[in-house]
Amino acid sequence: MGYFDSFSDFIRMGNHGVFVWSVYGITVFTILGHWLGLRLQKRRLVTEMQRLKKRGQL
Repeated sequence: MGYFDSFSDFIRMGNHGVFVWSVYGITVFTILGHWLGLRLQKRRLVTEMQRLKKRGQL
C-alpha cells in the first residue's frame, strides 16, 4: 500500500495528527481571512471612488 496502512493512520499522522491538522486549519483560515479582508477593502474603495466621481472630485 502506501505510507499509511489505513485512513485512520493517515488522520493520526503517527500521533502528530493534532499538530499537523491544526496547522493546516490555521493556514486555511488565515488565507481565507486575508482574502475576505481584501474583498471588503476593494468594495469600500470602489464605493468611495464612485462617490467621489459623482461629486466631481475624481
